[in-house]
Amino acid sequence: MIRWLAMARAPRGKAGADAPSVRRDTVRLVAFSDAVFAITITLLVLEIRPPTDDRNLLHGLVALWPSYLAYALTFLFIGQVWANHHVMFDHIRAADRVVLLLSALLLMVVAFLPFATSVLAGALRSGHGQRTAVVFYGIAFDVTALTCNAVWQYACRHRLLSEALDSAGATAISRRFQLALAWLATGALLGALLPVLGVAVIAAFNAFYWLPIRGESPRPRP
Repeated sequence: MIRWLAMARAPRGKAGADAPSVRRDTVRLVAFSDAVFAITITLLVLEIRPPTDDRNLLHGLVALWPSYLAYALTFLFIGQVWANHHVMFDHIRAADRVVLLLSALLLMVVAFLPFATSVLAGALRSGHGQRTAVVFYGIAFDVTALTCNAVWQYACRHRLLSEALDSAGATAISRRFQLALAWLATGALLGALLPVLGVAVIAAFNAFYWLPIRGESPRPRP
């Protein structure tokens, strides 16, 4: 037991930490993340149930508009989280255990989004509990942004970024990610007052965050 504990301890006496010389590349992390994003974004459409009354099929299909709306919002959100994840790992050159843990938490929250989408669609269809549903939906988005921020901020503070990204680009990415937290929290709060306004704020967030981040691309090597 003592021998096992000795092997588990890091050179500086911190159990479970990586040695300074350890440099895991991010290839497997990115591949696993892409798989989770792909599966989650596909599961969204399974939340849309087809109408059961074939005699009024057109009416039934039109009545599913809340499901279409929630599907589109979440699909675009997961898509831009994936795009920003791509941006992050264009620059994060190594992954220690903390990066792996934070990335796993990010994927856990992303995988939860189809449920939040189903809750929102159901509330919009029934007309009941809309405030709660929009707040719940906004919080799910905000927690996703929070975990994404955590990965990036940790990598920045522990110098895990490649030299191809200059300080201006790193700052621009950080500011964009931090703005996401405030934006989505505002959407959740406004949704508690007026559900339609909360959904509109989240929709505007999706549109804005598909725009490129200035300085996000690595500098060309001389």
